[in-house]
Amino acid sequence: MGDSKILTGRAHVFGDDVNTDYIISGRYKFKTLDMNELACHCMEDIDPDFASKVEPGDFIVAGANFGCGSSREQAPLVIKHAGVSAVLASSFARIFFRNAINKGLPVVECDTSQIEPGDDLEVDLSEGKVRNLTRGVEMDIAPLPSVMMDILADGGLTDYLRKHGGFKL
Repeated sequence: MGDSKILTGRAHVFGDDVNTDYIISGRYKFKTLDMNELACHCMEDIDPDFASKVEPGDFIVAGANFGCGSSREQAPLVIKHAGVSAVLASSFARIFFRNAINKGLPVVECDTSQIEPGDDLEVDLSEGKVRNLTRGVEMDIAPLPSVMMDILADGGLTDYLRKHGGFKL
């Protein structure tokens, strides 16, 4: 992602241990495969109004262990289809982290304690910074390996492999 793409949006803040059932409830798993329809139910068990409040480019901000629980790929896809540009958390469940990268959803590991609901944020993945424009605070991002940045830049693992015919390590 050498083009230094900067993401901007508002923060939607959640706590620790947000599991994949909270992201998209299992009760919808077999009802439809339409990600746009499933996105209407994103985070609804924690915040029933989330899907109606989120705007394209906004961020989900959480504490520790975001995406714990089952390894459903629908979780990062639903977040992406809801219009969220990235998830910021102090830590991620490993399977969710990899699924998010593979699906082209940026996941940003950083200190989220200085971000409040509704804060305006700017995330620069290339520079490794999160700027809370509302509070005038800047946080460093745990850097992603260059291959993960390339996967995100190409829109996910499938598009990356199509473009490069394999991994360019």
